[in-house]
Amino acid sequence: MVPFLVTRNAKSLVFLNFELQKPTDGDAQAMPFENTEARESLVGLEIRIVGSCLLGMRCPAAAAGHSPAAPIAPQEQGEVAKPSGAIEADSLRFHRLMAPSDQDRLQVPAAGVGAGSRLVREFVAQNNTVQIKHVIQTLSQEFALSQHPHSRKGGLIGLAACSIALGKDSGLYLKELIEPVLTCFNDADSRLRYYACEALYNIVKVARGAVLPHFNVLFDGLSKLAADPDPNVKSGSELLDRLLKDIVTESNKFDLVGFIPLLRERIYSNNQYARQFIISWILVLESVPDINLLDYLPEILDGLFQILGDNGKEIRKMCEVVLGEFLKEIKKNPSSVKFAEMANILVIHCQTTDDLIQLTAMCWMREFIQLAGRAMLPYSSGILTAVLPCLAYDDRKKSIKEVANVCNQSLMKLVTPEDDEPEEPKPVVQRQADPIPGDALAKQEGTGSGGPDVSCDSSFSSGISVFSPASAERAPVTLHLDGIVQVLNCHLSDMAIGMMTRIAVLKWLYHLYIKTPRKMFRHTDSLFPILLQTLSDESDEVILKDLEVLAEIASSPAGQTEDPGPLDGPDLQASYSKLQVPTPGRAGLLTTPSTKGLECSPSTPTMNSYFYKFMINLLKRFSSERKLLEVRGAFIIRQLCLLLNAENIFHSMADILLREEDLKFASTMVHTLNTILLTSTELFQLRNQLKDLRTLESQDLFCCLYRSWCHNPVTTVSLCFLTQNYRHAYDLIQKFGDLEVTVDFLTEVDKLVQLIECPIFTYLRLQLLDVKNNPYLIKALYGLLMLLPQSSAFQLLSHRLQCVPNPELLQTEDSLKAAPKSQKTDSASIDYAELLQHFEKVQKKHLEVRHQRSGRGDHLDRRVVL
Repeated sequence: MVPFLVTRNAKSLVFLNFELQKPTDGDAQAMPFENTEARESLVGLEIRIVGSCLLGMRCPAAAAGHSPAAPIAPQEQGEVAKPSGAIEADSLRFHRLMAPSDQDRLQVPAAGVGAGSRLVREFVAQNNTVQIKHVIQTLSQEFALSQHPHSRKGGLIGLAACSIALGKDSGLYLKELIEPVLTCFNDADSRLRYYACEALYNIVKVARGAVLPHFNVLFDGLSKLAADPDPNVKSGSELLDRLLKDIVTESNKFDLVGFIPLLRERIYSNNQYARQFIISWILVLESVPDINLLDYLPEILDGLFQILGDNGKEIRKMCEVVLGEFLKEIKKNPSSVKFAEMANILVIHCQTTDDLIQLTAMCWMREFIQLAGRAMLPYSSGILTAVLPCLAYDDRKKSIKEVANVCNQSLMKLVTPEDDEPEEPKPVVQRQADPIPGDALAKQEGTGSGGPDVSCDSSFSSGISVFSPASAERAPVTLHLDGIVQVLNCHLSDMAIGMMTRIAVLKWLYHLYIKTPRKMFRHTDSLFPILLQTLSDESDEVILKDLEVLAEIASSPAGQTEDPGPLDGPDLQASYSKLQVPTPGRAGLLTTPSTKGLECSPSTPTMNSYFYKFMINLLKRFSSERKLLEVRGAFIIRQLCLLLNAENIFHSMADILLREEDLKFASTMVHTLNTILLTSTELFQLRNQLKDLRTLESQDLFCCLYRSWCHNPVTTVSLCFLTQNYRHAYDLIQKFGDLEVTVDFLTEVDKLVQLIECPIFTYLRLQLLDVKNNPYLIKALYGLLMLLPQSSAFQLLSHRLQCVPNPELLQTEDSLKAAPKSQKTDSASIDYAELLQHFEKVQKKHLEVRHQRSGRGDHLDRRVVL
């Protein structure tokens, strides 16, 4: 025996007795020493802790002259046990986690460990905590934390031996035992990291549930070893990990609250093995009945979706299982789920490019909307940002598209008419008549449309901060339209967005105008330009939905103000200088005092102050995009006649065109409207109303149309044929001789002849049988025949007139008594002379414009007779 005196500091001395256990012949053959360094390292590994005393005292064993302790017998040492074997509190068995190649090398150190364990047990029996702490401190400072690697190995084994010797009392010294071992987890030597893992396994195996207060530091160290590059270290850490999971599973004292911050930090690791380690622990915690991990799901949900995008299939599968288990738990206990705190996380991951993450997040979003209901309304703008683009996916992402469609429909159903009520409800009588005060709306929705402008990009790619969860905590839930309308506007403005997404956006706008009209009308001015621009879309379905929204805006009672004021205010003049809007106070279109207000027809009192603005903007759109007028003009107007009142549409457009400065556009637009009026089945009732002119309203409409129809001479004649004003039609044709006859003019006459042969003018052709009562009809038709050159239209009309019978052959006694009906008596209130004069003035303007364009403005060849 060679005693060593180790000076610790000025206050204490620790006597350590190291005895080299001489190997037997068999041991020498099994483990030959290759060099002196290896032999000297065993001195530190085969320690026998004989005693410890305070300053001024000698080692008890040396002072008593006792002989050194005998080597530990094999039966005392015990065999190397498997990690799964149970260890009693007073067991001396030291559990090895080493690979087979290390088995023989560490048999000799185990002998020294057994002796040290026996000494610590003596201190435990004496309840000498001071000596125990001194032993642990010495092993920790002088060996486990030594600069020499072999000393560190010996110190680690010594600490494990102390833990075994302490048994149940090891819980009192766990901090001192664990900290130096965990420090060695960061050692550069992989073999030393392995020994540290082995030592910690033995410490935890003895302490069992007592290690739970130190779980965070153990978990932190294990998470690092899980990603260790050395396979032996990784294998050892897996055994330790399994042991720790067993302890957590069987204990009811696990501190989940203290563990969550560490889990939230570690879950963002990019290492494949670390992620696998994290997922395995979440699965274990989720399976423990006493641990409610669902309460802390918002803390780790984002990290789980990050792991779901891992390149490893096994990790992705494990993460899918974890998320699936959480979703099942959410469905079972929706009342305890913090939906609001997780909504934004799902919104972000619903927009990822990874198909698996996007589909999983979208499935979660679907369940959240269905389970949480109106609690998800404050996050509607974020949900729509994520869901709407998915609706345009092709069959390659069919699953995502279908789930996104369900999310969209479910969210739309959450919006109800109650969301349109102000904070201070008004009497029901005033609900439609009185607009909501601006202050009340500002309190409901925050910043209005006149607030700071937020770009489309910021609402699309912003993060969680855009959608504040604070609003979800209010009771009851308030629907804020600012964010929703902004998202819808951005998607509708993006021409790269697919057709199905654009249709979904328009359905949302229509739904909001139906359910929450008063709130939505605060955003109408900002939505109008993009809605008009959408009329140029290539898809007919998109245009139809767009027209539905525009028609709802134009007809909703919520859009009617008590005092709309002049409709040609500064806001409209700035944008539409060419299309001046008349006010109700302007001069009427008729010479009779029965003219109604221009903004609303008496037959449709639901038309609001936005209707006339819509007509102005629509004609402005047609004027700036002639191709839109040619390709979709008739289609748009016909659909509007179905959605709104046809009389109002034609009345308002005729009035606007009367003040149009672009005469060529006015002529083209009049020709389009006239064709729609004469040929569309949607306008059957309007044609019947104009055919008789028996009411003042129909006469007013005729006069309004006539004044604008004067931009096109042929359409004016056709309007007279439709209204059976044959004498005035004949007078107009007489004026054609004073007009400049062009190829376009003759082409329109040709088309009129073709229209006369259509079913619409059946009544006109039948009236040719009554020659005596309809002389001006025949004269007007002959006048058209004289205007036409020798063409197919000429032959067609000529053959028709040849079929007119001789009036004398058809004359009867009853017909002799009948009064002439060439001009209707009930239309006497119409001043046809004034209308004819107006026609001449309009045609004179057209002639001047044409000559100015051709450079003949000062020398007119032909003039309109006034």
